[in-house]
Amino acid sequence: MTFYQIALPIVTLVYFLQVFVVRSYIHYKQTGINPFVFSKGEGAHDYVGKVYKFMTLGIWISISFYSFFPSLYKYLLPVWYLDYAWLQHVGASIVLVSFTWIIVAQFQMSKSWRIGIDYSEKTELIKSGLFKYSRNPIFLGVIISYIGTFLIIPNALTFGIMVLTYVSIQLQVRMEEEYLQKMHGDRYEQYKNEVNRWV
Repeated sequence: MTFYQIALPIVTLVYFLQVFVVRSYIHYKQTGINPFVFSKGEGAHDYVGKVYKFMTLGIWISISFYSFFPSLYKYLLPVWYLDYAWLQHVGASIVLVSFTWIIVAQFQMSKSWRIGIDYSEKTELIKSGLFKYSRNPIFLGVIISYIGTFLIIPNALTFGIMVLTYVSIQLQVRMEEEYLQKMHGDRYEQYKNEVNRWV
């Protein structure tokens, strides 16, 4: 096995455990609230939640084929002309930076962090830390992490997930902005005028 066949699943697993499992446990212990607020409904918000699950499954299929079932990897239509060690190194650097960025942003959101939107709840408007430079640093980190993953294992599936990630997060961000506008009114409007959506 190559270095990336070993490292990629390990780093990705550690990332998912930290960002979803550990962070959710800490959040629940602090607040008594489950941060996962997507439901099984048919609204746009819940549909985006289903897309996120598909994206997670797709990225794990791609990583698993690449690392553990290389004979099947060809069925994901690898983009061989992007298969260069220096591009993998760039992708790995992007992934590590984005993972760190996401974890820091989650910490800075503290009790306001959620996966999805709880329309019945009013959370604190966070404007410090990374949120001074981006209104959506966690989503920005997620988009960048999928770009990095595509550079490490460029294939049709990781490319499709990268595009789907960008589109679905754009939709999610706009729903969150509407929610925050209603919750915080002029304070959020001022924040929007001071800080860009992405960076």
